[in-house]
Amino acid sequence: MRISDLAGKEIINIFDGVRLGTIGDSDMIIDPETGEIISILLPHRPGLFNLWLDKQEMKIPWSSVKKIGSEVIVVDLDESYSLYKKYL
Repeated sequence: MRISDLAGKEIINIFDGVRLGTIGDSDMIIDPETGEIISILLPHRPGLFNLWLDKQEMKIPWSSVKKIGSEVIVVDLDESYSLYKKYL
């Protein structure tokens, strides 16, 4: 699979059903020696309550990716990511 095949797919967390973002809006950390994807970085979403917060990114380990479908990527992130969800 090519990175371009991932573009436009939405990322959904199977743990709580939350839509986390879209691959087109994100960056990926890739191991330069092997070419393997290490993680996906999703930008912090702008909103009314976070105008004064630092821009943060959510780092999704590639090992958390459970399924890549034709339109979505399903990840399994537990409650440790609830702090990020609080600011969505």
